[in-house]
Amino acid sequence: MAQTKGFLTVGELYAALEARMPRSLSCDWDRDGLSFCPDTEARVTGVTVALDPTEDAISLARETGSNVLLTHHPLIFHGLTAINGGDVVSRRVLSLAAAGISAMSFHTRLDAVAGGVNDTLAALLGLCEVTPFGEEAIGRIGTLAQAENLSEFASRVKSMLGAPAVLVGDAGKTVHRVALLGGAGGDDVAAALAAGADTYLSGALGYHDLTDAPESGMNLVAAGHYYTEAPVCDVLRAWIAEADNTITCDFYASANVAVI
Repeated sequence: MAQTKGFLTVGELYAALEARMPRSLSCDWDRDGLSFCPDTEARVTGVTVALDPTEDAISLARETGSNVLLTHHPLIFHGLTAINGGDVVSRRVLSLAAAGISAMSFHTRLDAVAGGVNDTLAALLGLCEVTPFGEEAIGRIGTLAQAENLSEFASRVKSMLGAPAVLVGDAGKTVHRVALLGGAGGDDVAAALAAGADTYLSGALGYHDLTDAPESGMNLVAAGHYYTEAPVCDVLRAWIAEADNTITCDFYASANVAVI
């Protein structure tokens, strides 16, 4: 059943979100934005928010009458050579086209922006005096009001994020000064250490980084790419409501990955 149309068009909704998350915050290699749009002048009938533009997320948008799919990860990251259903991305494009659904995403700029992925994660952890770190200033570093041992911290992260498991590299440090980067943060391990962190939390970290942690002098915690980024979906829904509070938002909450 189609939902009541909002005041904004698809193009206006994208412009409102882009004003909050400007492309100037994106990494140079990023490919997010308004990736697919049959009609920028169409009134928004509803938005489905998801971390990834999967077929299941598209199906939920179709079933709920939404004509916008808003995700963190881009629909098209590598160049398409054909849209013929021969690969996953082209099949998704065809599904969106058949349903008249536009796809927009905000990737590294949502990581970097104030209140985005990493500020949300820092707030959940209870970090104080949070500041950016790293060459691209996407990560965050802050201080816990009360220090914890690594086991307590890792257990709290697992519970807080609903992660089925976390991986820990134990450097024998008390957890107090925490750096974090949602998603794939392996490239910023050295930057976190240089910023003065005793503990670095990310979604996915490399095997060698984890095994080297006892000698590196910094604890590492990997809580899952999806689980460290999914909390920002509630933020996106709030920002949509600020742009147009008549728009109905659904949330597709699945990583399509299971721990068995």
